[in-house]
Amino acid sequence: MRRPRGEPGSRAPRPTEGATCAGPGEPWSPSPNSMLRVLLSAQASAARLSGLLLLPPVQPCCLGPSKWGDRPPGGGLHAGPVQGLQRLLEQARSPGELLRWLGQNPTKVRAHHYPVALRRLGQLLGSQPRPPPVEQATLQDLSQLIIRNCPSFDIHTIHVCLHLAVLLGFPSDGPLMCALEQERRFRLPPKPPPTLQPGLRKARPEELTPHVMVLLAQHLARHRLREPQLLEAIAHFLVVQEAQLSSKVVQKLVLPFGRLNYLPLEQQFMPCLERILAREAGVAPLATVNILMSLCQLRCLPFRALHFVFSPSFINHVSGTPHALIVRRYLSLLDTAVELELPGYRGPRLPRRQQVPIFPQPLITDRARCKYSHKDIVAEGLRQLLGEEKYRQDLTVPPGYCTDFLLCVSSSGAVLPVRTQDPFLPYPPRSCPQGQAASQPTTHDPAQRVVLMLRERWHFCRDGRVLLGSRALRERHLGLLGYQLLPLPFEELESQRGLPQLKSYLRQKLQALGLRWGPEGG
Repeated sequence: MRRPRGEPGSRAPRPTEGATCAGPGEPWSPSPNSMLRVLLSAQASAARLSGLLLLPPVQPCCLGPSKWGDRPPGGGLHAGPVQGLQRLLEQARSPGELLRWLGQNPTKVRAHHYPVALRRLGQLLGSQPRPPPVEQATLQDLSQLIIRNCPSFDIHTIHVCLHLAVLLGFPSDGPLMCALEQERRFRLPPKPPPTLQPGLRKARPEELTPHVMVLLAQHLARHRLREPQLLEAIAHFLVVQEAQLSSKVVQKLVLPFGRLNYLPLEQQFMPCLERILAREAGVAPLATVNILMSLCQLRCLPFRALHFVFSPSFINHVSGTPHALIVRRYLSLLDTAVELELPGYRGPRLPRRQQVPIFPQPLITDRARCKYSHKDIVAEGLRQLLGEEKYRQDLTVPPGYCTDFLLCVSSSGAVLPVRTQDPFLPYPPRSCPQGQAASQPTTHDPAQRVVLMLRERWHFCRDGRVLLGSRALRERHLGLLGYQLLPLPFEELESQRGLPQLKSYLRQKLQALGLRWGPEGG
């Protein structure tokens, strides 16, 4: 199924695209974006991720002569042949041809040609969905050429070769990586390794910059990649760099944890965030509320921060800012979470006059993907099965959650016409004895409200098993409000072939709840 261009669910770039190399005469250094792609290429291997995190930052270096006649590294007399060899390497059509150009021109090969060769090898391997296998002898010969000549490399070329070799999958304990690493250490005396926690000895994310870690966090959140190793690395980075991070950076680092419904194992994660919120809550109001929104999805709201954001001084302060509406919407959601999930909270609350609907309409991702949604065919199935007067579609219920389909059901299980009933349950909900199930609220209304929840593919993390934080929050709150939820998973919906099968599927789902209705409408 084709995805809309630029959407969060669109396919990430090939890992080999991270090994970008400059053109002739242009400086090359792994920018934050290229470093991000290198990191993501290693996410399946702890050893490769470790090797990347341990590499120091690379300074810009020149990878060849410029078209304006600049002298190439190694002397200007061979500018023409050297530049010609670089073009041949960049245009090589196979790994064997690449190796042949290097082996047959020993007098023309310069240090900067080896990163060009590695980059071209990455392009050749990544240019096809299923690249042809490369003979092991070819890789060994290329490795031997680089090993033989790397003593003449400068430190920048060594760093470039290290990054590209890791990206291409050369083993970290192989001869090429060992030789390059030895030359790197020979030129830069190693620093004594810091003491690391036992569970984090393989990766040292504190050696990366905040900008790279923010890009990594945004990439994971945007593409719904619930990668525990990378998320733990972000959590550890946040803890280690706590004193240097502002709340505006922290809000971006925390974003994927709430969105991907992932509470890290890092024990200092929550204490660290509480200290940051206490330190900077008054400096950046929107960042503070964004951090609390992520923690709300994780059910980890700190009482001290809630006291601050619900205080009259904070509310008055944000009321005059350009982002007042979005802050009030987030504060309304936080107030709902306090009402439904924090019975022990005794601090200030958002005044009723300041509350606004949380999500008054379907979320942006649902609107953008409406053509791929099952909502229309499910609506038609319900219309033919129940009759259009017995369900409501896209109804927003207090305190502002949009429901996919809502049914009103009598105490005997009969589906009632919606127009004869109040479809809304009261908010705040009437108190019920502690420990009573959320799906069985205390109410004087004999009619039940059943909400059919579409669980589309993009409502989950990329692995398809864990609901995104916002979806899990909505379902959790609707259940606590007293609505009976009937999930319709995308795997089951996609397996139905045509409307007749879908109607049979919906009939089974509704009857399993004990619902009954009259003749089919339509």
